[in-house]
Amino acid sequence: VQLVESGGGLVQPGGSLTLSCAASGFTFNTYTMSWVRRAPGKGLEWLSQINHQSGDIRYADAVKGRFAISRDNAKNMLYLQMNNLRPRDTAVYYCVNGGEQKPITPRSYSIWGQGTQVTVSS
Repeated sequence: VQLVESGGGLVQPGGSLTLSCAASGFTFNTYTMSWVRRAPGKGLEWLSQINHQSGDIRYADAVKGRFAISRDNAKNMLYLQMNNLRPRDTAVYYCVNGGEQKPITPRSYSIWGQGTQVTVSS
């Protein structure tokens, strides 16, 4: 059972990145999936979720209109297209199995990846 995030990096303010998450070992196409992040010195923040058939997509206000979540069940992949990035988006980004949780703790989701670092800086 595994989630592996990739695609992070250093980007200038206003730039874009696409994060990917490869799932294995579980029935990916039956799960709602989410992206969450942890900014330096802050708690975990839920960003977006997509249901198993991509028919129900939700975003946190902080990323609405800038980020887009998608999935490819045939490839067991989850994506997060991030546009107009801001320094406050600097964080480690994780994909997780499940929908929005408040607050998020390590027990909120049963499967976590290792995360991918996104740094937005000039």
